[in-house]
Amino acid sequence: MAVPALPEWDGDVAAARALQVTLAQQVSLQDELPAPLRYLAGFDVGFEDEGATTRAAAVVLDADTLQPLESQVARIPTRMPYIPGLLSFRELPALLAALDRLERQPDLVFVDGHGIAHPRGLGIAAHFGVATGLPSIGVAKKVLAGQHEPPGPTPGDRSPLRYRGRVIGTVLRSKARCLPLIVSPGHKVSMETAVAQVLRCLRGYRLPEPTRLADRLASRRDTK
Repeated sequence: MAVPALPEWDGDVAAARALQVTLAQQVSLQDELPAPLRYLAGFDVGFEDEGATTRAAAVVLDADTLQPLESQVARIPTRMPYIPGLLSFRELPALLAALDRLERQPDLVFVDGHGIAHPRGLGIAAHFGVATGLPSIGVAKKVLAGQHEPPGPTPGDRSPLRYRGRVIGTVLRSKARCLPLIVSPGHKVSMETAVAQVLRCLRGYRLPEPTRLADRLASRRDTK
């Protein structure tokens, strides 16, 4: 599918943070999913050449069976250093390049990273959703902003992630004896639907299938 172009990184951190605040106002937390869902997609990013190349992986799955249907990898020069809170400016161009290679347009996207569970409400999954218009969910492994109580030990146990008086995500136990995931809406998905979709995509692993498969491809455990 055709994807939008992003402006070049000019090193202006303050301007990037201000843009995050502006774009976060465009995030919708209302469910705008097609029915029925046909295609899910998982996206993740890795790096090659000692960080000089950004490698983005996209995997499309059948929404009913969770069988993988298509995978793509895009490699582009890494355009900026890692800056906490500005991950999407570093990784989103490669993710959009991988999306552009897909033959099937996903109905719902799972991104390895945060949705609105971000200090300025625009993690990489939210930025991805606003940039493309696709419904998106963030599935992260660590908290970036907020506080929470530990969820119970049983898969499906959860606790709210709160930041400055509002709930920005869900801390979800996806597998027994494993650290929980941080699930948050990205765009066009409610908090409840984000959690429900992640739970529906679990197949005995810590990660839901879309991001688990994308993680394997991005980290080169599966090659392409």
